[in-house]
Amino acid sequence: MKRYIALLRAINVSGKNMIPMADLKTGFEETGYRNVKTLLNSGNVVFDAEERPEPVLAEALSSMIRDRYALDVPVFVILREDLRDLLKRAPSWWGTDDKAVYDNLIFLLHGSDAGEIALKIGEPTEGLEKIEICGGAVFWSFLLGRHSKANWWKKTAMPGIGEHLTIRTAGTCRKLAGL
Repeated sequence: MKRYIALLRAINVSGKNMIPMADLKTGFEETGYRNVKTLLNSGNVVFDAEERPEPVLAEALSSMIRDRYALDVPVFVILREDLRDLLKRAPSWWGTDDKAVYDNLIFLLHGSDAGEIALKIGEPTEGLEKIEICGGAVFWSFLLGRHSKANWWKKTAMPGIGEHLTIRTAGTCRKLAGL
């Protein structure tokens, strides 16, 4: 058995795509996954499963959600060990205690390319935000009080971009890596 993390994209946001976490946990367990834990109300699930390629697990979970909740929710799956390794490679400016900076990790859904998405979004706004591509993820930080002027802030939810990614904060990523 391997420990995996599933990140569901755009659930329980502004009253849309509502899935109670306790019910989602039950759905995972009834599908055969073990030691299931959820974190927050935003679609973070840690679970044990027989080793399988992450895209295969992601599709199986998307299918379970479609069948159980009648929702088309993209799912990103990563081995917990791979998330831990990714966090070890974080740039020094990411995930600090500076409360004026908001640190996120952008995960590209399976089949999407971080470099292509970065090209579509464009350069980060000088002095307001920083990015660093690391495999299929992007470390992204921005000044909290001026986020509306940041290029990446404006564009990560745009059509042609937003549907290719899911975003979690540094704190959430660290918690998930520890479960």
